[in-house]
Amino acid sequence: MSEWKKELIETNRGRFEVFVKGEGEPVCITHHYSEFNESGDYFAETFIENNKVFLVNLKDAGNSDKAGNAHELSMVDAVLDLEEIRKVYGYLSWTFAGHSTGGMIGVLYGIHFSSSLKSLIIVGSSAREYSSTSSRCIYNEGHPKFKRMQELMELLKPQRLTGDERNRLSKERTQLSLFEPENFEQYFSKNISKKLSANRLNFFSREQLIFDVTRQLSAVRAKTIILCGRHDVQCPVDFSIEMSELIPNASLHIFEQSNHYPFLEEEFEFKEVLKSVI
Repeated sequence: MSEWKKELIETNRGRFEVFVKGEGEPVCITHHYSEFNESGDYFAETFIENNKVFLVNLKDAGNSDKAGNAHELSMVDAVLDLEEIRKVYGYLSWTFAGHSTGGMIGVLYGIHFSSSLKSLIIVGSSAREYSSTSSRCIYNEGHPKFKRMQELMELLKPQRLTGDERNRLSKERTQLSLFEPENFEQYFSKNISKKLSANRLNFFSREQLIFDVTRQLSAVRAKTIILCGRHDVQCPVDFSIEMSELIPNASLHIFEQSNHYPFLEEEFEFKEVLKSVI
């Protein structure tokens, strides 16, 4: 598997580390607190067969600029940063695809800059705070695996972790969000690795408590495709259904044998949906 090409992009809002791979129509992908590298990302790999993918490290992630002020770690600022990156690359519009917290950024992108989007793809995500309102969410205290998920998130924050320690903890954390945890090795067989940005994760943990843009979803004018696993424990499927009902002309695809990673758990079906989108 070939590595992604690393580029450092200078914009009016700072310098950003972007990894590029593939050919075709442009697709931008990011995540709120992931730190990507040349090995890429499983979600992003889903798109490279037919698209040129731009995988973005946001501020305080990887070799992108550090945030000078706390608000620069917000989801709104992430959207403003992505818009400047799009302009530097010279595209009048592109597709944005976001998984999980990347999808939350995508929702804001659609609300504020639909004219910059050929299409918007939101996977396993939500337009509002999801942990306190649903005991089906693993981040809700009523979920039986809540405590262990919290422990794993804290254990993964330190940068001093050895590679083996990080891999072991990441594996356990991911297995909590698989419909068939025993298939972990099958799904995650590629040489792909990434870290968490502790600063971004800490900011998100506070920001998501007041996040609710449901009343603004009618402003999304871009072609929107919402995908979710029926058994998603991170952003339960009810939140995807809600978005599909509030975003004009949005389409919804639910994967019956998936948890939080339908692009791996039902890879063929997921790619078939994408073919009709981009």
